[in-house]
Amino acid sequence: MFFATTLALAAMRPSTARAQTDYFNTDAGRPVRIEDAYALERRGFELQVAPLRLERSTGGQYRWGIEPELAYGIFPRTQLEVGFPLAWIDAGIGRRTSGLAGVDVSLLHNLNVETRIPALAIAADVLLPAGKLGPDRAYPSLKGIATKTFSWARFHLNGQYTFGDAPGEQPGSTSMLVGAQVVEVARWLGGVAVDRTFPLRSVLVTGEIYAQEGLDEDAMTEWNATVGSRYQLSPRWALDAGIGRRLTGADRVWSLTVGGAVAFGLPWSR
Repeated sequence: MFFATTLALAAMRPSTARAQTDYFNTDAGRPVRIEDAYALERRGFELQVAPLRLERSTGGQYRWGIEPELAYGIFPRTQLEVGFPLAWIDAGIGRRTSGLAGVDVSLLHNLNVETRIPALAIAADVLLPAGKLGPDRAYPSLKGIATKTFSWARFHLNGQYTFGDAPGEQPGSTSMLVGAQVVEVARWLGGVAVDRTFPLRSVLVTGEIYAQEGLDEDAMTEWNATVGSRYQLSPRWALDAGIGRRLTGADRVWSLTVGGAVAFGLPWSR
């Protein structure tokens, strides 16, 4: 419903070019997993106020997640992000659990400006053990990102690998919240996303397909698809929403994401 409302508001909004361009700087989980290769501008801040994800399994169980996150342009073409994912999980038969699901720290560096070759970036991420639903150990990962722009669309390619052994048997250890979404602990993840921007409407429409495989030795490859939109509500505020589905596996869950972010700078910075 939010997704449809966002598109309807964008269509009714008078054409304007005064809004900033944060709406097409796609971050992981807002609203799709696959992100672009660009970092936040230097000394800039972005606060993800209410990134919410709802996931419903085929058995009727629900999982909610929300992750307040702060990103900072620490160096040229380099951003640092810190997130605090909170999870609410329906374990079935009236059993429910909730709490902090770790602390997520990541650093992304954009290697080059896009020319004839794609824009490239590398990202290092670590999910730290913290909270009731956090992992039993730190899980570091490395990601490679490429973005290529054409006149009619942009394409993004992501590949990620996670280091460490499979998590132990404990609540929330085999399904953790990363980037404001319920994500299976993956040994590797790879996927592609395509988006199209409508600058005069400050709207981006995007879709993705990606595969991931868990840390367990007998884990199977799972395919997922998501479609979504981002909308520049004001020069500082951007809204996003999306809907996704796991296409393979025993539990083909549906997911809904809704979020918002505000960009700002320090008052004493130029």
